[in-house]
Amino acid sequence: MGDGPALAEAWTAAAPADPIGYQRFRDLILLDRNFDPAGLQVALDGDRVVGAAYAVRRLIAASGDDLEPAAGWLPFFFVHPDHRRRGLGRALLTATLDWLRAEGRSVAYFSSYTPNYVLPGLDAARYPEASRLLTSLGFGRQYDAVAMDRSLVGYELPAEVRAQLAGLVAEGYSFGTPTGDEVTALIAIAGSEFNPDWARAIREAVVAGMPLDRIVLARNPDGRVLGWAMHGTYEGVIDRFGPFGVLTASRGTGLGKVLLHLTLERMAGLGAHSAWFLWTGEQSAAGRLYLKTGFTITRTFTILRAPLGPDRRKD
Repeated sequence: MGDGPALAEAWTAAAPADPIGYQRFRDLILLDRNFDPAGLQVALDGDRVVGAAYAVRRLIAASGDDLEPAAGWLPFFFVHPDHRRRGLGRALLTATLDWLRAEGRSVAYFSSYTPNYVLPGLDAARYPEASRLLTSLGFGRQYDAVAMDRSLVGYELPAEVRAQLAGLVAEGYSFGTPTGDEVTALIAIAGSEFNPDWARAIREAVVAGMPLDRIVLARNPDGRVLGWAMHGTYEGVIDRFGPFGVLTASRGTGLGKVLLHLTLERMAGLGAHSAWFLWTGEQSAAGRLYLKTGFTITRTFTILRAPLGPDRRKD
């Protein structure tokens, strides 16, 4: 192709509040295991990239042998500001949807694609024109996800959490960095009890050299892993928190709160200025815990869905 640097440059011009460098574009898009150049539509003005839209379908299953044969995803599209309101965005998106139809897909999602999403959905507040365009092409809201941030300037473990930690330790629970063998157990738990993509992310981060002290495990008195929290998993960014989970049977015990704070303490100890993540439900148990811990909502993303099949394009 050879258009990667030009695509990253045009993306940044089109969405300066969500810029992307070429290396990150290459790693997340071009080197993605499901990448197919046929799904990448590029608009040129002479030899200059002025827009693009990207569709992807699974060539390698996220879990087991399920290729999700009905589904396709639109991780991104953009049009350079100098070339908007000429129908270019509609043409690019229509071409990607037509490609997904031709590949036998019956539903498209924006964007919620794993493993290599850039943003989990559409920030309609930041990109209202994109929202209107997607709606006109048949996309409807499926659910919302929120991104949150918390400053770590001056962070210290709250006294109530210290007391809670001491009480749990007195009962025989333990918290700390996993051994190599415990990482295997953690990956199994993450994949079977939470999300197969979390298992993939943890495995790939550890194999890539992520220090194990970026993971905090909670263990019961018998040493069984009950939950964990971590940071630095994605792209090695130390201030990106997650993934984070506690087994269902152990929720309500305070383990999650302790794990969250112990991880924030480690992050602060490494010099992280803040903790942030891209995706949780505002009203989920985790979302409520984050808000109580001092996180604030910084963006809301809408995950959109459009049926494919009969052509739903509008004039």
